Amino acid sequence: MNIRIGNGYDIHQLSAGRRLILGGVEIPHELGLLGHSDADVLTHAIMDAMLGALSLGDIGHYFPPTDPQWAGADSLMLLSKVSQLIQEQGWQIGNIDSVVVAERPKLKPHIAAMRDRISRVLQVQPDQIGIKATTNEKLGPVGREEGIAAYAVVLLVGK
Repeated sequence: MNIRIGNGYDIHQLSAGRRLILGGVEIPHELGLLGHSDADVLTHAIMDAMLGALSLGDIGHYFPPTDPQWAGADSLMLLSKVSQLIQEQGWQIGNIDSVVVAERPKLKPHIAAMRDRISRVLQVQPDQIGIKATTNEKLGPVGREEGIAAYAVVLLVGK
């Protein structure tokens, strides 16, 4: 069996006047994530893991923050483009495991919707997408509620 593993990480600053989008789901919160696109750290970490598994660089290479066409972009649309790229290279997703690190808001009520959105975009079963949420125990910038981070690991299987 031909397999590849990639890992990804992303962090964005929390800011007033922005929507909080994680895994393609808008989550009610007084702060949102600051970034050139919708700043969806979970989806960004997954994309970086997918690209990294095939040594294809990172999302900044494909969707540079200096390019105005990506301003405010829906990260699920970007994920779809990355998925198409890996499929064109002859690979498919085996599974994804991820964790979102945030002090607030509570993410557990939104995880099923995140899994559903991501699995639909990637055309995989929801049980191939693992999403967990944890806090940073009040430590560091995430613990001080200055930002939200996400980590992802992706297993790709050669077709």
